[in-house]
Amino acid sequence: MNGDWLIRGRDGRLCVYGFGPHADTVVCRVQRTRGGPWTAPRVVGGDQRVHPVLAVAQGADGYAHLASWRPTVPGESGLVHSTHFQPHLAALDWNPLGHPNKKGDRTGVPAVTVDAEGRAHVFVPNRGGGLSMRGQKEKGGWGPWRDLKGKGVRDEVVAVTGESGRVVAYAATGEAILRWRQHGPGKVPELDEPLPVRARPGTLCALATSVEHTTLFFTDEDGELCAWRGDEEPVRVLTAAGQGRTHAVRCDLDGHDCTLLAQRADSGRVAFAAYPTELESAGAWWTESGPALPVDARIALGEDADGRVVAATFVPGTGELRLTHRKDEPGLALKAWEPAASA
Repeated sequence: MNGDWLIRGRDGRLCVYGFGPHADTVVCRVQRTRGGPWTAPRVVGGDQRVHPVLAVAQGADGYAHLASWRPTVPGESGLVHSTHFQPHLAALDWNPLGHPNKKGDRTGVPAVTVDAEGRAHVFVPNRGGGLSMRGQKEKGGWGPWRDLKGKGVRDEVVAVTGESGRVVAYAATGEAILRWRQHGPGKVPELDEPLPVRARPGTLCALATSVEHTTLFFTDEDGELCAWRGDEEPVRVLTAAGQGRTHAVRCDLDGHDCTLLAQRADSGRVAFAAYPTELESAGAWWTESGPALPVDARIALGEDADGRVVAATFVPGTGELRLTHRKDEPGLALKAWEPAASA
């Protein structure tokens, strides 16, 4: 899973995306009413089977965009895209996007983001070790695959749209972090100078934190969670709670614009930390919550229709989905984790 698999639909109901029991179909679950019980898993994208990899992003219009790989002929695959306009309605069937190298097997986990004009941009590593992108056109359809250059890209790409509406993508190599930025509506993202810092594999997370900046969070070789905005050197936030990716969301905490972080701790529980957005010097510390989770458990953060922080965990093998909300009291106190009950 790559991106925000927990979203809030245009009608305020929460929705989650994941895989069905055979891991070859994408499914979604949505609240029947705001804060109410959940539907049973429903297949997204039609009858096509896909590989067990999914990228999800939501545009400012509330529409969800999904990207995955599907098998084509033996030994080869192609990327596909679907749009989900309303979580309680059926999503569009998977639309083929082709292959960044014209044909071949999977080249890496895709990432997707949506610009201010509502156009999806799908990024994926290519066979040459760089990054490729295909974006929707202003008047419908898709533009060509574009080689955005780069070298040594590992299977670790994240994409985000800043408050400016422009698209940014990040990837890690064995020696550096790469960043591609869009410099105007419809422009092809361009590669910046590499940041010569080694990030632990699988730890990149990007968040729009102001009109001027997006912030990349990553864990360095020493196990420190760092934040980087591109105009200065990365700064330490705190020691990582665990080995995997940190998840981030901006939220209002007692009238302050804060960044909330969540990560599966080494204990297996979910650890949370918050600090004033872009003010890492204020300090942050982890507080663990909920039951211990297996290593492959997935975590997501968001806000519900009332503006309350919501966190979700999903265990792929069991399909167990649990959620917690912030309590209606000062601070970051969370309610007890509860399973997403169906009705």
